[in-house]
Amino acid sequence: MPSTLQKRLLDQPYQGYAYAYPHKMAYRHFPDPIPLQEVWRDEDKSSLYLYVHLPFCEMRCGFCNLFTTTNPKDDLVSRYLKAVDLQLASTGEALGDSMRFSRGAFGGGTPSFLSVDELNALFESINRHLGPTPAGMPASFELSPATVTKEKLQLLKARGITRLSIGVQSFLHEETKVLGRPQSIPQVHDTLTLMRQAGFPVMNIDLIYGAEIQTPESWVESIRMALKYQPEELYLYPLYVRPLTGLEKIGRTPADHRLELFRAGRDYLRENGYRQISMRLFRKESAPDENDSLEGPVYCCQEDGMVGIGAGARSYTNDIHYCTEYAVGRSGIQEIIDDYIGRSRDDHSHAVFGCRLSEEEQRRRFIMKSLLRAEGLSFADYDSQFNGALLSDFPELLDLKTEGLASLSDLKIELNDAGIERSDTIGPWLFSTEMTTRMEHYELT
Repeated sequence: MPSTLQKRLLDQPYQGYAYAYPHKMAYRHFPDPIPLQEVWRDEDKSSLYLYVHLPFCEMRCGFCNLFTTTNPKDDLVSRYLKAVDLQLASTGEALGDSMRFSRGAFGGGTPSFLSVDELNALFESINRHLGPTPAGMPASFELSPATVTKEKLQLLKARGITRLSIGVQSFLHEETKVLGRPQSIPQVHDTLTLMRQAGFPVMNIDLIYGAEIQTPESWVESIRMALKYQPEELYLYPLYVRPLTGLEKIGRTPADHRLELFRAGRDYLRENGYRQISMRLFRKESAPDENDSLEGPVYCCQEDGMVGIGAGARSYTNDIHYCTEYAVGRSGIQEIIDDYIGRSRDDHSHAVFGCRLSEEEQRRRFIMKSLLRAEGLSFADYDSQFNGALLSDFPELLDLKTEGLASLSDLKIELNDAGIERSDTIGPWLFSTEMTTRMEHYELT
């Protein structure tokens, strides 16, 4: 009888993006709100990740299923920032004096949608309640071409941002049109020039492959144009058409040759001085590793906690993940944002919606976070974290070697090229039955 992995390998490669486990669609309301002091009481808080979510954009792309709304009216942004300040106050109090952040990111949405004054107010709130953050630590900030100005870049640099990330998706107008992303290509080039001239240590460009009209040649052309700006990092995202997105509503589907496109892009980047970190992430050979030249603790996503601030932001401890509710449709998102803005400081001091992870689920998450990166999954790291033998706990991992997707040594299990390009098959294969069932029964709005 074929193994579960063998059955999955008979299907198309793009079965699901395991960027976080479990997905928000596996979250539910806790039986009773859990005080944040209790959530974080037994956690090591010496190396935390701060994530701030700004759910505002000037437009919504056809492929986007992120938690965001477009062109907020009246004073919605300022009211949202006041709610963020309340949440920061509650969270800082719950974490206590032992908290220390070693990574930070501002995402959305489009954080650069905010004005200079609004961004200043946000950074002041963070500093007031969590200390001088992000100054002194690597911190990333998401941008869109239409919302970048020289003044905003100067502010971000002064505030300690070290990495800029921008979604371009394609440099070809015909492809962005098919993706449901209206943008000015000349404006994209002007923005990238501004970003490069601003002198941030790391610049990342996001590109998407899988539009119906895309060819390997046009895909490589977009990558070639991105490399003109010498980005330290590039993310190559496969196109997914998910429920309630613009592309899903008009019945558009991804190209069925995404794997061919991926290989063309991967090979081109390798030939031009980039090393592959994961299926999606490529880093310039001359760029420092994300943990190089840091003062203070090194953040490890498999082990260390994340503190999420804002509607749509997740927080992680070892055994509790929590956030606001999840939606994709405009009305559902607006309802959640309104609820977030209406919360009191005491409301913000409790986890209401999320998921408790059993030890087995914690192990699965650790495996996915390690295995789906180029350096592979270390037996010693797993044993140190869980006091167990990896292949005894999860003997099905040996199927990866049997199917020619990984190599096995005395030290680790490591995906090869065939395995890395099948990350969106391997990730869902590792989901537990319980979490898969919970996701399938989530009522998405």
